[in-house]
Amino acid sequence: MTDPHPFIAGLPKAELHVHHVGSASPRIVAELASRHPDSQVPGDPEALADYFTFTDFGHFIQVYLSVVDLIRTPEDVRLLTYEVARDMARQNIRYAELTVTPYSSVKRGIPDQGFMEAIEDARKAAEAEFGTVLRWCFDIPGEAGLESAEETARLALDLRPEGLVSFGLGGPEIGVDRPQFKPYFDRAIAAGLHSVPHAGETTGPQTVWDALTALRAERIGHGTTSVQDPALLQHLAERRIPLEVCPTSNIATRAVADLDAHPIKEMVAAGVLVTVNSDDPPMFGTDLNNEYAVAARLLDLDERGIAELAKNAVEASFMDPAGKRKLASEIDTYTTQWLAAVGR
Repeated sequence: MTDPHPFIAGLPKAELHVHHVGSASPRIVAELASRHPDSQVPGDPEALADYFTFTDFGHFIQVYLSVVDLIRTPEDVRLLTYEVARDMARQNIRYAELTVTPYSSVKRGIPDQGFMEAIEDARKAAEAEFGTVLRWCFDIPGEAGLESAEETARLALDLRPEGLVSFGLGGPEIGVDRPQFKPYFDRAIAAGLHSVPHAGETTGPQTVWDALTALRAERIGHGTTSVQDPALLQHLAERRIPLEVCPTSNIATRAVADLDAHPIKEMVAAGVLVTVNSDDPPMFGTDLNNEYAVAARLLDLDERGIAELAKNAVEASFMDPAGKRKLASEIDTYTTQWLAAVGR
């Protein structure tokens, strides 16, 4: 295909690895910064492009947390969540599992019940108004240690919002061993939540093995270095354990040198169930449509191949079976109509 963007723009999609705060567009960040002028975050949307230029993963975390500091009230939480859903709807994202880090907001003084009510009110309004279905993954910010794990488990299990489907682990991987969080994942899994930790983004394949064995991961966030271990790739492929791949993110955080060096080709060649995601899209100057275009180039996909990639995300999601069938059917119908219209 010469230009996949027009096809991708109208393609119904699901997204499985995208962060709540990290999805705040320059428009949303500027509005939040204007509410809280004492922040170091620029209030000018154009200045944010420079602000969101990262030297390494550690710098990315530093900038990310400065945006977290803009979210200080339940009203801020509601604004962020609702506007993120609006931006998703513009991309024809029909279903998204949004990674939320409630510990960071509650620690900064937002009442825990107020936080839950804000995200749920925004979720229901967005589904009614935009047709985009949001579900939550509550993740532990690993850099904050076991205190944050205990609090995230409490928030997830004692105040469990209706939209919560999974339990995750984010933040830096270096120096943050996955097995120490096993008791918290055990509790979450026992309560019916799915396990979706980040692993193998900035550390080697052993981190992925740890996530699989200690945390009983059902999907792996990133898993970029899995290709360094053929036995791990075989394990992921045979058990249909999906990888949540975020190509532009990996370049922006220097986890991968450049797009042509991205291991997505090796993942697919090994038979791994690969899904494409945007991670923290405005911070990385991307969106899900662009990530599909990047993947299409790297994997040499035509429209049918792109549609199959979109269906991978549906399969790997935690939607109910009826929801999966409906969205997969929408993808097939759209693709058939598109190809008929262009004479293919």
